[in-house]
Amino acid sequence: MRRVLVERNRYVDSVFLMRIGLQLEALDGVSHATVAMGTPANLDNLAAVGFAFDDRGPITPQDLLLALDVDTEEDVAAAHARLEELLAGAAPSDRTTKVRPASLAEAIEIDPTLNLALISVPGAYAAREARKALHQGLHVMLFSDNVSIQDEIALKEDAIGRGLLMMGPDCGTAILNGVPLGFANVCRAGAVGLVGASGTGIQEIASLVHRHGGGLSQAIGTGGRDLSAAVDARMTRFGIDALAADPRTEVIVVVSKTPAPEVGNRVIEALAEAGKPGVVSFVGGERRNPAGDILFAETLADAALLACRAIDVRLPERSTTGASAQAGTPSYPSPGGRLVGLFCGGTLCQEAWNLMDRGGFDVRSNVAGDPAKRVHPEEPIDGHVLWDLGDDAFTVGKPHPMIAPSLRDDEVVRSGEDPSVGLLLVDCVLGYGAHEDPAGSLAEASRAALADAQARGSELSIVASVTGTDEDPQRRRSQVETLVAAGVVVADSNADAARLAMTRLKGGTP
Repeated sequence: MRRVLVERNRYVDSVFLMRIGLQLEALDGVSHATVAMGTPANLDNLAAVGFAFDDRGPITPQDLLLALDVDTEEDVAAAHARLEELLAGAAPSDRTTKVRPASLAEAIEIDPTLNLALISVPGAYAAREARKALHQGLHVMLFSDNVSIQDEIALKEDAIGRGLLMMGPDCGTAILNGVPLGFANVCRAGAVGLVGASGTGIQEIASLVHRHGGGLSQAIGTGGRDLSAAVDARMTRFGIDALAADPRTEVIVVVSKTPAPEVGNRVIEALAEAGKPGVVSFVGGERRNPAGDILFAETLADAALLACRAIDVRLPERSTTGASAQAGTPSYPSPGGRLVGLFCGGTLCQEAWNLMDRGGFDVRSNVAGDPAKRVHPEEPIDGHVLWDLGDDAFTVGKPHPMIAPSLRDDEVVRSGEDPSVGLLLVDCVLGYGAHEDPAGSLAEASRAALADAQARGSELSIVASVTGTDEDPQRRRSQVETLVAAGVVVADSNADAARLAMTRLKGGTP
């Protein structure tokens, strides 16, 4: 049976709530559990998967929802009790926190040195809180989504007028003065400055710069809509100006999904005026020749290489690590085996699709740049397909797969049971905010998929990329070793993984 419990006027940060549902689903008798705030988007998502709400009054974004699919009323009570335990455990204790400010103004009064506010509240309140922070002289990282485009433009104009960063809405990644914010990796300090409208795009470039021996001055997130025609790259251009004035930054890298053409040109003009070498990575954009000191990267990996070369970093030799390096001969998909890509990072999925499309492969995807090749998860797909599993169509009532990779892992197992699948292409994103051991769960799912294929006499290969550094909490080297031990081929970058997949689809060897 399905039940929705509503707790009035009980706000809990949405990032924390994403992690709770899986813990509740581990209880006996609970087949589904969603814990979320009562925003219109969350209400629509729950209704779409069959949850009904009673008529005891309107639900507001300040109300906490617990949506359950359970066997009995006793299971409802057990899940609710466990939720209370988890929420109580999340509250800071008096032993670890001396003060718990109840407002932004109180926080500033307690510590006048604060200079940034990270805001994650329901979209209906997000713009108001961001405006308060800007008027207090704070930079803002706005994690919240469901903020209107009009509010975004107004906030960014306000911030620029005050000389402040307004990162977001829907900004999940930044590294400022060496401090990782949101979903971010641990990278050494250095001379590469990043401005990005793509979270996983920033993560891939930043991690590769670190692994090449370079380092970051800053990584400024802007929110995914910043390079839209309406927002006109306001924060991207402001970020370029900020990095141009930063003595620690010697090269400026801009990363985004394909922008509106006129907006992309203004970004390039801003880079040209910065007076420093620039690298542009418009994922899915057209190939372009260098323009003065500005270079255009075809892939995120190329952007990292070009940035490091611009500051004379001595690059290490490249290698591909994985099953191909182990004793014995790895299995290869037959020419008829189709490709299934399962991505946690939306930009990583789009980059892989773009490379394969340019490589002449007929690949469908929910992030395809060609509308004719764009598909929805409910559509039956017979040929090659790449899925961005972080898309709303997959995450209704579920946490993002970077936080809880079970969504991706379940798909890996199912693909292994499908005799038409000869090759799986996956990503594994590390860093703060991500799952504590994404490679561990992916390795377990990969072993099951490979065993199923072997049992029926089919050939299956799994190719992965691991975005992160050895300084991340998950330790990239350890994550790679875990995947290799499970029979997964791990490439140096997301682009290399896509290229290796194409080689194997053609029946070749690395």
